[in-house]
Amino acid sequence: MQVPKIENWPQTAQDAIQLQKQLCSQVIPTDDFNEVRFVAGVDVGFENQGKTTRAAIAVLTWPELKLHETTIARQPTKFPYIPGLLSFREIPTVLAALAQIQTTPDLLLCDGQGLAHPRRFGIACHLGVLADLPAIGVAKSRLVGKHEPVDQTRGNWQPLIDKDERIGAVLRTRPNTKPLYISLGHRISLDSAIEYVMSCTTRYRLPETTRWADKLASSKIPPNPEKRS
Repeated sequence: MQVPKIENWPQTAQDAIQLQKQLCSQVIPTDDFNEVRFVAGVDVGFENQGKTTRAAIAVLTWPELKLHETTIARQPTKFPYIPGLLSFREIPTVLAALAQIQTTPDLLLCDGQGLAHPRRFGIACHLGVLADLPAIGVAKSRLVGKHEPVDQTRGNWQPLIDKDERIGAVLRTRPNTKPLYISLGHRISLDSAIEYVMSCTTRYRLPETTRWADKLASSKIPPNPEKRS
């Protein structure tokens, strides 16, 4: 698929924060997509003691959740590890991975935050805006905000609140396991984000999109790009 060229990528934390503040106004927090036929998991890992960024994309059919296409991209890591600015470390390689896939996904499920971010611009927002694709943040842990306890019943959730603003949802995808932190990234509402995450989740805590992308990003399956139909 076609991806935007990265020019003048921030090199300092100050410049990165300034860009987040500029781009967050471009996030569309409502449903802005057509029929969903393919969903994609996005995850990032690191090799060579963090010197190499390894980005993985796993494209699945929806609603069948059959693996359709996978790809991996590797690039030198050029931005330091700074909490709240991880997208600047990861997105260049994620875009390189997206450029390699043949099937443009209708929806991205990113391993990380979307709106549930101190500056309301986590990786799901950043990637969604740059690639102009609907995107959801699916995080394993909380970055910011507070919430009430979540009932153990699958599908139950509580609002994630920060400064009196609902920035996401704390979603129970499986009883007796830790919940996930869901937030919209771009071109999707929070309610729809919750519905799609649940529709992509089977008997495990994580959505199938995330499970496949995690395996690719962490070298748990062979690294060669693969397409399955």
